[in-house]
Amino acid sequence: MQVRACQMPAEELEAGSRLAAIRWLIADAASDGADVVVFPELAPTGYGAGDVIRDGAEAADGVTLSEIRQLADDHEVTVILGLAVRAEGGVVNAAVVAQPKQAPIVYAKQHLYGDYEKALFVPGTKASPIFEVAGAKAGVLVCFDVEFPERVRELALAGAEIVFVPTALPAGEASRFIAESVVPVRAFENHLFVVYVNHVGRDGRFAYQGLSCIAAPDGSRIALAPEDRPATIDATIDGTDYATAVAINPYLDELRAATLLRERALTAMEREDELWTR
Repeated sequence: MQVRACQMPAEELEAGSRLAAIRWLIADAASDGADVVVFPELAPTGYGAGDVIRDGAEAADGVTLSEIRQLADDHEVTVILGLAVRAEGGVVNAAVVAQPKQAPIVYAKQHLYGDYEKALFVPGTKASPIFEVAGAKAGVLVCFDVEFPERVRELALAGAEIVFVPTALPAGEASRFIAESVVPVRAFENHLFVVYVNHVGRDGRFAYQGLSCIAAPDGSRIALAPEDRPATIDATIDGTDYATAVAINPYLDELRAATLLRERALTAMEREDELWTR
């Protein structure tokens, strides 16, 4: 699988200008042979646009996502980006997956970050579905979600081989640690790839860390964007290249085995209790 991650500038622009940039980046990625092109959290509006994001949010069949779907169809490429989506119960901070000739996938961010997001969005309550792209099983998360080990682990246990993460990581030392250490560890401990795609620069509210990356199952970052400018990064995703790293530390196999033993022990205890109560 050929993946392109697009680290976009955070500067405040009209929505039409950001969409024009997204159109061009999708076409460019497809012309270079990408199977998947990934954008940051809330890419069409920018992350710091505030009430404009909530007030302009469309349903999943709205104009913006319809255009993204059409671009995926036209260029025969899977497009993944962050987008505010109006859903039942309120507006969600979503990662949307547009695959050629398929219905879109809309995953709602479960862990909203800080008062800013909690004032704009309602949290999601469901894990990402597992979907297939270029022969691999994949899932999506949004930004803060990936910092919770449970969220990545549940996708790994469901069969994900790659997790795409549109993000809006703010600038700061803690954020540098997240980009440089936490994200690669999530890949390492779950035997999968993590495609982590950020904004860079500054808008009217926030500054962003950049440092988008593609992390591999051995914990290495096989593609890395700078922290000071927009960039596109590319990687070839092939899990067989990392079979040795997985074999040395078979975390998922050991977890499944331990879970099975625990379930058997609990079943035996329940049967014993049942005998004593007869």
